[in-house]
Amino acid sequence: MPHTLTVVIPALNEAERLPKLLDALASQSRRPDAIIVADAGSADDTRRIAEAVGALVVEGGLPAAGRNAGARAATTELLLFLDADVEPEPDFIELASAEFAERELGCATALVDPLERTPQNLMACEIVNVYLDVMQYVAPHAPGFCILVRRDVHEAINGFDETVVLAEDHDYVQRASGQGKFRVLRSALIPVSMRRIDKEGLVRIAFKYVYCELFAMTGTPIRHVPFEYEFGAFAPSEREVALVDVASLRSSLGKVAGTVATLSADTRDALSRLGSVDLAPPTFEEVLERLPLDDVKALDRYLRRRLAVARRMPPLAFGKMRELREAIWMRLSDNGRG
Repeated sequence: MPHTLTVVIPALNEAERLPKLLDALASQSRRPDAIIVADAGSADDTRRIAEAVGALVVEGGLPAAGRNAGARAATTELLLFLDADVEPEPDFIELASAEFAERELGCATALVDPLERTPQNLMACEIVNVYLDVMQYVAPHAPGFCILVRRDVHEAINGFDETVVLAEDHDYVQRASGQGKFRVLRSALIPVSMRRIDKEGLVRIAFKYVYCELFAMTGTPIRHVPFEYEFGAFAPSEREVALVDVASLRSSLGKVAGTVATLSADTRDALSRLGSVDLAPPTFEEVLERLPLDDVKALDRYLRRRLAVARRMPPLAFGKMRELREAIWMRLSDNGRG
């Protein structure tokens, strides 16, 4: 008999996106047993929209607090944490829950697929997917917009750590993996809006995510945000269609699966400041001057591999990454160790 399942959705001012997710849940071949929306004080119609379809609305907060609040109100065996900007395919819950049971998992996530299908977004998602796939056996990572977990595992780790203000999803699954096997699901992708990338730009947000990766890789929770990271402040985004050879892209990205987890604490601190400014070459050069050469070499390897794939980016994004790479090369050349 299939496990019972509750979908938990943290939300803030999601009147534009939430109806699409609720419609997708209503169209599932295996519908959830309950839907809980944790509202963080929305000023729009988020709460009314949720209540209109019979969802239970509880008081939320930042994503970690909202997910915990929803989980406390749930009574099912499984919890599926989704964000309002995902649109699961009609068979997503059926496939995901069946695979979850068959593989005897305690916690899982899915590979991501962009709703706005530009070449830039497809490439960004493939980078994420390669990283999720490679790291699942070493240091589990999961995007908070799609986490499937047994409720007893969630309770055993006391849910999301609400003092962790960034990358709380990675912290969560790494702790959950100690209570039950974590894996990336093979049977279904999770379509998600690229609105955060659309708003902040690929290059700038890439450094924010690299910063999060560094902490997640070393098991260090992020309890203070070193740069602006917004919740519930996105304008509507239009879907675009563009052709790209995803299979070839995935093959190329397989060569970029290395990490920069060996960077020193001082370098991690320096990188944290990159997320708070525009990544102009002079700014990056100033940071490089303060970094140990071994760390600069590690960053050089990282960006060099990213650039090998970034040629598929729009010219502006590729150009900015190339500028950062050139700044690193100059730093190494100045010390005679390029």
